Amino acid sequence: MAGTTKIPRRLERIFAFKVLYGLTFSPVKDEAALKKAFRLAPDKPEGIDGPEGFAWELVFGAWSRQAELDEALGSFSRNWRVERMGKVEAAILRLALFELMYRPDVPAKAAINEAVELSKQFGDEASRAFINGILDAAAKAAAAGEFPRKA
Repeated sequence: MAGTTKIPRRLERIFAFKVLYGLTFSPVKDEAALKKAFRLAPDKPEGIDGPEGFAWELVFGAWSRQAELDEALGSFSRNWRVERMGKVEAAILRLALFELMYRPDVPAKAAINEAVELSKQFGDEASRAFINGILDAAAKAAAAGEFPRKA
């Protein structure tokens, strides 16, 4: 990261969402291509120069574990296959599920709230309830030990 500018996690999360959303249209095959897509992505907040920091961790994590995240997503989205979901919703849900499963430093409530905020900004009217419902089910399953958080 350039300088000592502390970038709010919300801005990094928004940028990570935009990168992941873009990848739904232009998928990449390897980490080098992912790093290039990250570096060249538009609307990058000042202070994010390259593939490092929280935004990169979210992008790389959600990208590298997409199959696992989609499987988990499918188990919590009754009657909705991931392929049928809107691209915005799928990108938000993958990002939030990555945080729920792999980022113990992010409280479940924060991951859910941030995903709902992303859906307000980038999704349609129905997105909010859809995303909240799926992530709430995942968080309850995690709390019950049925959906373990991984480090």
